[in-house]
Amino acid sequence: MIRKLTKQGNSLCLVIERPLRELLGIDQDTPLKVSVEGRRLIVEPLGAEERKGRFKKALADTNKEYGKALKNLAR
Repeated sequence: MIRKLTKQGNSLCLVIERPLRELLGIDQDTPLKVSVEGRRLIVEPLGAEERKGRFKKALADTNKEYGKALKNLAR
C-alpha cells in the first residue's frame, strides 16, 4: 500500500484508512507509539501495560509537582 502525506495546517498527516484501523483494532482515541528504525517509520498501538505505565508515571509526576496544593484543596 502506498500513501502520501496530506497537509493539515503546518503539519503533514498520514491517513490510516478504515480497513487498516479495523485490522489493528484502533480508533481516534487509541494512543500510538511512533518510532524510527533506520529509514522506517513504525506506528503501533500502545499495549495495555504501556498505557498503564504511562498513566502511573503521569500521576506520579503530577503528585510530585502539585501534591501539596492538591492536599490543601482537599481540606
